[in-house]
Amino acid sequence: MVKGVIFSVLASTIFGLLYFYSALLQDFDGTQVFGWRMISLLPFLTLFMWLTKDIQLIREVYFRLKKNPAFFLVLVLSSLLMGVQLWLFLWAPMNGRGMQVSLGYFLLPLVLVLVGSLFYKEKISNFQKIAVALACLGVGHEIWRMGSVAWETILVALGYSAYFFMRRFIKTDHLGGFWWDNVLVLPVAAYFISTWSKPWQTYFEQPHLIFVIIGLGILSAIGLGSYILASRYLPMVLFGLLSYLEPILLAMASLMLGESIRREEWLTYIPIWCAVVVLIMEGILHLYKQYRAKRALAMNMEKFSARVNSDR
Repeated sequence: MVKGVIFSVLASTIFGLLYFYSALLQDFDGTQVFGWRMISLLPFLTLFMWLTKDIQLIREVYFRLKKNPAFFLVLVLSSLLMGVQLWLFLWAPMNGRGMQVSLGYFLLPLVLVLVGSLFYKEKISNFQKIAVALACLGVGHEIWRMGSVAWETILVALGYSAYFFMRRFIKTDHLGGFWWDNVLVLPVAAYFISTWSKPWQTYFEQPHLIFVIIGLGILSAIGLGSYILASRYLPMVLFGLLSYLEPILLAMASLMLGESIRREEWLTYIPIWCAVVVLIMEGILHLYKQYRAKRALAMNMEKFSARVNSDR
């Protein structure tokens, strides 16, 4: 579980950085950024899988496809769900809709908690119940304040939840399944790239664009790879609650890009920040209990060894 927490925090940090990174992509529109992201992601994702020793999972999905060709249609749907989210993620901050998407990521963990408790019968600890209550207060206030929910918010909250639920249901909730999602969306990515209004020689006249695209691929591979691993190692409830670190970082990135938090919005963010603090407290308490348990076990082993030696 500790490994899952580490991957979740790493993914959230990278996603926050990517939101800010979008400022370097102003030569492209949102669809072209999506196209380059998917194409540049694949080689670095493959390298990431090799480093994490998950490369064999690509073959596992291939053999499932070979055995059951109809499985291809299910993978296409999974790829579509993933592609829409990755397109929206970088399209939003480039079009002044970062806060709407950020609210979707605030709402997403609550939906994941609901999915985990209803469909997977996962138990919620007392700390997690407090975090859920605080998060509900913040999200509920934002919905009440706005009077409605933006389509970007709904798409993130429901679309990502459907994606994770589907991947667990069809047993592709690993990096191999995500690799195939990436491969199947490549034709769409290539089409989006072809819509760029500037000539291809621009890449030679402005070589920094090549390095920006490579950086996009590296960050995407680390962030998305870690996110998929976290979703696999953690229960759905805990995975959802830990995801609250991401929208906080996205909101901070949106502020740095020129958006702002008005006075009436603070009641949205403060309870959610408090929810994250509660989860951190639970994590610290969990690590402390593990430390005490290991220490007690070590002391008992020492006493046992001393007793055995004295009997000899």
